[in-house]
Amino acid sequence: MIIFINGAFGVGKTTVADIISKRLNGSHIYDPELLGSFLRGVLPKSMDKTDDFQDIPLWRQLNLQILKEMANHGVIIVPMTIFVRQYYDEIIGRLISEGVDARHFILTADRQTVMERLAERGEKDDCWGARHIDACLKAFENDIPGEKIHTVGRSAEEAASDILKCLVF
Repeated sequence: MIIFINGAFGVGKTTVADIISKRLNGSHIYDPELLGSFLRGVLPKSMDKTDDFQDIPLWRQLNLQILKEMANHGVIIVPMTIFVRQYYDEIIGRLISEGVDARHFILTADRQTVMERLAERGEKDDCWGARHIDACLKAFENDIPGEKIHTVGRSAEEAASDILKCLVF
């Protein structure tokens, strides 16, 4: 099973993923950003002309393949912001359409709350996540399907519990 935890940058995906991982013995957290960093370090500039590694088709193709392989090896928890519908379709949507047991959750919060959370982790108002917050919030409201887990005024433990309640093993 793959538990995909999506949401705006700073909403709490990694924290919730860590809590879920501790509650599910034998689960594994997979961070697609590590693949993005790797590709940034090895690809020629002609293949990486953007400030977002998700725009690199190879990143999406490789993550799809990695997740398909991992899906049969226990519970895989994936905290990652994917707010472009095409990229959602190419990874999460395709996993689901190909019969992989992939569950997609979206952590939600209002703009002010997310900005406060970014600041709490030391991010500046002009950080990458803050610059993309409006696009994320709009996409998760209208374009990206998934089970929404509201986080405003709630602890990460409560959000993790909500996700776990949705799972049937």
